[in-house]
Amino acid sequence: MPLGSPLYLDTSAALRATLERGTTPEIEARITSAPVLVTSRLSLVESARAFHRLRQQGGIAEGRLADARRELDTLWNRCELWELSAAVCDLAMHVAPDRVLRTLDALHLATFLVARRRIDGLEILTADARLEEAASSA
Repeated sequence: MPLGSPLYLDTSAALRATLERGTTPEIEARITSAPVLVTSRLSLVESARAFHRLRQQGGIAEGRLADARRELDTLWNRCELWELSAAVCDLAMHVAPDRVLRTLDALHLATFLVARRRIDGLEILTADARLEEAASSA
């Protein structure tokens, strides 16, 4: 597979690629072909909380959850992990003021924007339409 673009991977895309493996071929292909993957430490927290919720809801077999958790851990290990620094938090307070963005999405967008300054060609990969729209106009 030819190399794709470096990607900032938000939690929604990572969860889709692991929990819904096989149903998101575009997301999975972009992740597989990315020469560099970047994410925020926030993604690790969000994904862990998502697994806790899924486990409590009981809609997915425990074995499937365990497999998905291992796949997700492997994916996170491929990523450059960016911290929620003061610069990221300051930018998140002001980023995309004309968009309806939730707090965690603003933090993802701010992290992506800071990372994009240092990584040529960095693109965002998200399954969240609001975040994707905000990133495309940033």
